[in-house]
Order: sequence, then structure tokens, then C-alpha cells
Amino acid sequence: MTAELPTDRLYTEDHEWVLVTSAGDLDTDRPVRIGITRLAAENLGELVYLDLPEVGASVTVGEACGEVESTKTVSELFPPVSGRVAEINQTAVDDPAIVSADPYGRGWLFTVAPTTPGELLSAADYAEKNGING
Repeated sequence: MTAELPTDRLYTEDHEWVLVTSAGDLDTDRPVRIGITRLAAENLGELVYLDLPEVGASVTVGEACGEVESTKTVSELFPPVSGRVAEINQTAVDDPAIVSADPYGRGWLFTVAPTTPGELLSAADYAEKNGING
């Protein structure tokens, strides 16, 4: 496992992450932070624009809720959990380069008060599926 792939979150096959509790469980009692993986950020290239869902909007697993635009392409965001958006990271919207520089820290995208998780992978499973080794 590479140090660049935090084990305190769960991952999707679409390269998004959701921060979970220290027990490794999804906490439906408080909003969870969501972002994209370093692998996704590196594959996208220089990020120039984020289109994130609005605070209060409902998001559903499997349904696009926003976009990440780079100098090379546009990629849709798929939430790892269903629920209501509680907060967006305005700092990342104002400066999308933060997402590439620190995707697991300051580059988070939005938070969701979760109701239902999607199919989530552990860090080890995500790393194995994507050829990430350390």
C-alpha cells in the first residue's frame, strides 16, 4: 500500500473517495467528505474548473452530480454515497489546482449527509484494482 493512498477512507471504481470514521464505517449521523483520488487527478492533468453540486441538493449513487474539467478532458463526478450535500469546498472551486496538489486533504470537493452508501472499496482493494503498489 502506498503512503499516497490513505486507509481512512473508502473508494469507488470511478476514483472518488469518501472519508469514514476511525472505525472504518460510514457514519450516517454526520456529513462525510468526498473527493477524487490522486490517480484520477494525475490522469486528468491540470484541473481548471470544478462544477460541484449545490448545498442542499440531493445526490444519488450512480448518478453524475458534477464535473471536473482539466486542460485535457471533462470527467463526471459520481457520489460514493447518496444523501444531501451539506457543504462544498469553495477554496477548491476558486483554485482547482488544490485538488491535484492535495486530493486527500485541502482538495476535498464536498460533504454529504449520507443516507445510503454505494459499492465501496477498501484502500487495499482500490490499490489492487488500479495497480497501485508500495
